[in-house]
Amino acid sequence: MNWEDECYLLSKRKFRENANIINIFSRSKGKVSGIVYGGNSRKIRNYLQISNKLFIVHNSKNDNKSSYFKTELIKPISPLYFNDKERTSALISLCSILNYLLPEDQPNKNIYKAFEEFLNSINLNNWIILYIFFELNLIKFLGYDANLSQFKNNDLTSRDIVKVKIDTLFHEIPVYLILNKPPEKISKYLISKSLYFTRNLIQSRFFIPNNLPFPKSRILLESYFN
Repeated sequence: MNWEDECYLLSKRKFRENANIINIFSRSKGKVSGIVYGGNSRKIRNYLQISNKLFIVHNSKNDNKSSYFKTELIKPISPLYFNDKERTSALISLCSILNYLLPEDQPNKNIYKAFEEFLNSINLNNWIILYIFFELNLIKFLGYDANLSQFKNNDLTSRDIVKVKIDTLFHEIPVYLILNKPPEKISKYLISKSLYFTRNLIQSRFFIPNNLPFPKSRILLESYFN
């Protein structure tokens, strides 16, 4: 089966002497894995970086055979932030989470659109807030809605954090997440509480039940705001 599409690189690992097995997130096909021959050559290796936007030509004789990719760079993303440890961790974190949680060969256009919007906004000053909102939306897109809007009736005035019960557990949630709008003032404390909350949801709903290792890059990202 042959097709071509735009995509983002989620992961890669070395395969034999001069090839890579990569996982990509395609606009029309979802998460797909395949082999890139020559992936360790200087030309391809330089742009085969996590989160970069690629053009993919996919080839496979049938569904039971290995897939092969020919790749071209559309837009470099990760190299722009090699000197920015927080943004680099965010990019690796999101790609790792998507790589673990996205089902194989199933289009996820809502997630793709949200992911692309975040990547196009990561240069903004409030990028970490956008990251947090992406994680919340990802949880919803994957089938679990925390339904934070139900807590809008609480007394939210003059408070940054509220303690509420979701399912059987209590969580400390930043008010701006309940109101679904960026906070007027951003602090490390507020970011830390937000990342802790979304991490707990992601872990308890997806990673722990499926016995999946939680990405170290996500834990590292959180540590920068503690």
